[in-house]
Amino acid sequence: MKVAVAGKGGVGKTLIAGVLAYFLVKKGFKVLAIDADPAPNLAVTLGVPHDTAEKIVPISENKSLIEEKTSTGVPGIYKLSFTVDDIARDYSIKSSLGVNLIVMGTIRSVGGGCTCPANALIRALLRHLIVERNEAVVIDMEAGIEHFGRATAKHVDMMLAVADANMKALEIAKKINEFSKKAGIEKILLIGNKIKSEAEKELLKKFSEENDIPLLGFVPYDSSIFEADMRGVTPLLHCSSCEAIKAIEKIGEKLLSLRQSSA
Repeated sequence: MKVAVAGKGGVGKTLIAGVLAYFLVKKGFKVLAIDADPAPNLAVTLGVPHDTAEKIVPISENKSLIEEKTSTGVPGIYKLSFTVDDIARDYSIKSSLGVNLIVMGTIRSVGGGCTCPANALIRALLRHLIVERNEAVVIDMEAGIEHFGRATAKHVDMMLAVADANMKALEIAKKINEFSKKAGIEKILLIGNKIKSEAEKELLKKFSEENDIPLLGFVPYDSSIFEADMRGVTPLLHCSSCEAIKAIEKIGEKLLSLRQSSA
């Protein structure tokens, strides 16, 4: 199972990615979580201590690694083919919850897309992790839709578009659906997060029907998650039985059922 979690900034995709990754570990999967957000917070969600997480250098910012893998010795010219299998071994972090984590980071491009060495390395590594390895993979994507221009998640099995009951978030979810289909991703599913009322549920149901994005489930707004964030600790330990986490685990069960039905 290879799943990407995308959405507008602030909709809660990192929580959903983290809970799903831990859920799969508890189900017996070997799990690799990838943080592809320029503001990496997945480590703390997965139980990495805050002071340790702050010291992690994303792959996209590891200049010595990028130089080692892509340099030809000629300024302005870099390798297009290089090995990346050792990166998963040497740069992954084993969290206390049993999830292997790679903090990928992202590359900011200008104009029609970035062809810099760092982006070449990131794309090669993501393809290796998604296509060539056997672990379950959960990717916390960069907020918004810019990452689709870099084709960083084109090989995943499922794209989860996370939105709250906010028109800007729903517009981003609509774009995620469109771009995912263009990228050849077969399953694009909607998750309603931070839900506070039946009216918000109805809004998301209507959006799902009008835009042909199957609605996977709802996650309620939960103050326990906010409290964990304030303390800089993982909600998976701070409030493991709270309503939001239980709802995401139910979504995980649905994903496993979808996986089995398509196998």
